[in-house]
Amino acid sequence: MQSVDPEGLVKIIEKGDGPLFLPNGERFVYARMPEGTRVLYPRPPLPGYTKSQLRAEVERAIDNPIDMDPLRAHLKPGIKVTIAVDDISLSLPKQASPDCRQVMIEVLLERLAQAGVTDVHIVVAVCLHRHMHDWEVKEMVGSKIFEAHWKKRTLYNYDAEDKDDNIVLGYTDHNEIVEIQKRAATSELLIYVNLNLIALNGGHKSVGVGLATYRCVRSNHNCDHQINSRSFNDPPRSKMHRAMDRIGRYVKNHVKVFHIETTVNNDTFPNAFPWYLGYMQKQEPHWNLFDKVGARLNKHFLDCTPLSFNRSVFFSVKSPYQVTGVNAGETEPVHKKTLENVYKQQLVEIKGQSDIVVMPIPYVMPYSVHSIMNPILVYAMGLGYLFNFYRNQPIVKKGGTIIFIHPLENKFNLVHHPSYVELFENLKITRDPYEVDRRWSDQFANDERYIKAYRYANAYHGFHAISMWNWGCHGMQHVGQIISVNPTSREAARQLGWEISPTVEEAIAMGRTKHGPSASVSVVHSPPIAMWEVKG
Repeated sequence: MQSVDPEGLVKIIEKGDGPLFLPNGERFVYARMPEGTRVLYPRPPLPGYTKSQLRAEVERAIDNPIDMDPLRAHLKPGIKVTIAVDDISLSLPKQASPDCRQVMIEVLLERLAQAGVTDVHIVVAVCLHRHMHDWEVKEMVGSKIFEAHWKKRTLYNYDAEDKDDNIVLGYTDHNEIVEIQKRAATSELLIYVNLNLIALNGGHKSVGVGLATYRCVRSNHNCDHQINSRSFNDPPRSKMHRAMDRIGRYVKNHVKVFHIETTVNNDTFPNAFPWYLGYMQKQEPHWNLFDKVGARLNKHFLDCTPLSFNRSVFFSVKSPYQVTGVNAGETEPVHKKTLENVYKQQLVEIKGQSDIVVMPIPYVMPYSVHSIMNPILVYAMGLGYLFNFYRNQPIVKKGGTIIFIHPLENKFNLVHHPSYVELFENLKITRDPYEVDRRWSDQFANDERYIKAYRYANAYHGFHAISMWNWGCHGMQHVGQIISVNPTSREAARQLGWEISPTVEEAIAMGRTKHGPSASVSVVHSPPIAMWEVKG
């Protein structure tokens, strides 16, 4: 392969090059690309803090916040403090212990105790996500914090349907209702503990969405806002982010928020017993003999075992992410630093769009942790998350072809995703995102079955399925052809409106039938996570 950029992250396939080794959900696939194909590789992991250094960085950040007084200046005996924290939709895969959120909360609890603050609640800011299971919370915050707070109900999941613990603060100048958790809104200090894996997250989205009700979230999580965001990972060009910022700024005028944000590198795959996956951090031409053997053995093993077993294997893998930045203080200047760190790791400049783009979809996305990626989640991961990893313009041309590699199954986790089953059946009536949004958003959100499942049975809120269909509407509108490679369920692919190909090579041929024999091809060789600054 020939490099066409100074960092060697953008390569061109030449005659005689070997196949690419690509993720295929819970498996892998070897795929030979035509000569001239552009392969886009993530940047290698940037150096981060060791576990021992992380605690010192957290202390430095809260003692030297941006545009706010140090944390200690806000603390005094008798005040009410709420610590809100991101849920396990981040990071993906999960961090090796200790999770950076655990370290931050430990430091905060020590500082609060030293200041004589005893009225402290820790709330997992799930918004309309499923409530985390107790064992998941314990894994995230550590045994010590869990045992001290869980049974006392001073550590718990936010409940967007609890009529007694949500409060309307008012309305923005766009008449958007601002309704968040009452405990957080009435605290003398709200501390938000954030993990920023991608540019989509953090900032005003943390409080303005994480602790918000359906009525509040509906103003920004809708088809119109999603389809007019260019992209989710470029906040200034995202209509959704502009709306979330209005919510967050309104909250700030009524609640004192001390924001702590962290960023991590993309050191995703461990290279130690029992899972040697470090070759996924390397470009294929840089593999040594050990990498080549390990890749083939893992592929053969996963090809011979059921997808459900493979998921359990992958969910047992913890990523050796290192934190690359900790910043605290006022939400907006803190988030500016956060975005700089995220882009420093993830943003790779490329020249020009392609007619055909190959996008492998991994085994997990934010809403399938300890679950299965049902067809709507596969759609949302592909056309929502992966498609939106760009700035300036998408990798694929308007009307172009996207090829998704994933063993798409027509299966659902009935505990976590009950409303998804009904929505997927409704897609037989219409897939039009505006119609889906109009017909079923309020119906699903107000369905007592789904409200009960959300509050008491670890289910995603009824509206969440609609939100995920909205998530991919910009991508759906932009592309002209979507091809699913060798789906387990051809029926599910057709119900999503996707074409089907048995192999990656034949899918590219189908794309070239549509766009011409010289149609340009790019392959997004991810994970690890990368984002693309598409110039020209």
